[in-house]
Amino acid sequence: MALACSVLLAVPSVAEEVDGVAAKVGAETILRSDVYDEMRRMGERDDSRYAEVRNEMIDRKLILKAAADAKMTMQEWVVENRVREIIGKAFGGDRSKLIETLSRQKTSYPEWHARMKEDMIVGAMRWNVIDKNVSASPSDVRREFEAHPERYKSAHRVTVSVILLKPEEAARREEISAALKVKDFEELGGKKYENVRPEEQFKPEICREIAAMPKGTISRWIELEGWSFLIRKDAESESRSLSLEEAYDDVEAAVKAAEADRLYKAWIERLRAETYIRVF
Repeated sequence: MALACSVLLAVPSVAEEVDGVAAKVGAETILRSDVYDEMRRMGERDDSRYAEVRNEMIDRKLILKAAADAKMTMQEWVVENRVREIIGKAFGGDRSKLIETLSRQKTSYPEWHARMKEDMIVGAMRWNVIDKNVSASPSDVRREFEAHPERYKSAHRVTVSVILLKPEEAARREEISAALKVKDFEELGGKKYENVRPEEQFKPEICREIAAMPKGTISRWIELEGWSFLIRKDAESESRSLSLEEAYDDVEAAVKAAEADRLYKAWIERLRAETYIRVF
């Protein structure tokens, strides 16, 4: 449901004179409530991020203005395809569940749809101006690797087998622990996770248990939200420094990301220079 939360927006209706103005961007106004609604949408609970979020909203207004000036449009069928993708992934393909969620957020479907369309326009503008123009030559990649070899290491990976019991099956713990003396994990319903990064597969409590386990050992029963976990640590590979050949794709991605960030900042500076902006 994280995807759903990330795309919901509460649109304020407070009058400007009551609410307070956060910024003026050309003819556009950003209200203080707009900023706080954006912070809630992003899951931000720290007021110290207010100025940063306000500035990000200013940049968004500038990009949308640049798109309008360039007569960039987003066809409705493209937006609708994106909406269907979100509904499929976050709501099991049930559009009514999206509508219900929006209702709880006090947001109408047209408001959310308009936000989605704006998001896509911003992404398309960034692609046209920045991302499609970013490249990394082999010499750039080599310079980055030689300057920061410590950044490029293989990930710590493990192979573990996990027996998981539903809350109503907790009474089977002793039975399974006894059966493991003569049977293997797989025979008792264990699932194997081969060569995985623990933080990508398991909650922090499970990761901490795996980290503390020697290879070949079985954990204690771990209970999380009523579910019971029993883990066997089958194999482990420690992080190690990579050669340039091994790390090339990651180094190239880092070089491109740095160049994209540089170009983006320069682009935003140009847009700011061309537009009247006042921050309150």
